[in-house]
Amino acid sequence: MSTFKQHSILPGFNLALGFTLLYLSLIVLIPLSAAFIRTAELTWLEFWTIVTTPRVMASYRLTFGASFAAALVNAVFGLLVAWVLVRYHFPGKKLVDALVDLPFALPTAVAGIALTALYAGNGWIGQFLEPMGFKVAFTPLGIFVALTFIGLPFVVRTVQPVLEDIESELEEAAATLGANRWQTFTRVIFPALFPALMTGFALAFARAIGEYGSVIFIAGNMPMISEITPLLIITKLEQYDYAGATALSVVMLVISFILLLIINLLQWWSRRRSIES
Repeated sequence: MSTFKQHSILPGFNLALGFTLLYLSLIVLIPLSAAFIRTAELTWLEFWTIVTTPRVMASYRLTFGASFAAALVNAVFGLLVAWVLVRYHFPGKKLVDALVDLPFALPTAVAGIALTALYAGNGWIGQFLEPMGFKVAFTPLGIFVALTFIGLPFVVRTVQPVLEDIESELEEAAATLGANRWQTFTRVIFPALFPALMTGFALAFARAIGEYGSVIFIAGNMPMISEITPLLIITKLEQYDYAGATALSVVMLVISFILLLIINLLQWWSRRRSIES
């Protein structure tokens, strides 16, 4: 008969495991299963018709495309911000470090209104961009800007502790062996940072997929152009179309889970490869 292996010398493993599973069931599994149960009331044809209309398909492309692009940009610039905060000392560093966490504390509606005010045609930034042909507010580009804003802290705060733990002796040893700065970064530092960077990318991507408050203000919400899937879900709920809303929710859940699973597998593979090497 198989039993759970107790990995800690502290007592209460079975009790802690039971409470953990109960908590996850109440907070995560049961609410998610309710969406699948409600969607099961639809026939397969009804479900397929709801989730594949041209308007819904356009919202999928925009939601996942903008989320992926924003997370990718945040992975690059989040790494850069974390590097500056860890490796350099400059006046106002504490202020910059605090500003990184601002999207965490700022209500999403406030962020959306602020970004719209900045990038609208008469805004502080938009008044200079629009004459050059860059319209941000009420376009898909505005959605990308909003998702980049709310996703940056996830990458910075994930990479920053790992970067702080990397010993400077490793870089000195690489320099002693004749490696230049670029070789030291790509062959010594970046492999150690890559798992954390992938984690930050996954968190930023997941956050962006479900973002609603900051996006609806700057998106314009024009069907087939700048309408995100979470807005369609809210619209169906307001129309008391609960089955249709849960159908879209299930599609979002499944696609998000698959994408995050792939990212986590890549992260696991990179960690295993770094350990073996």
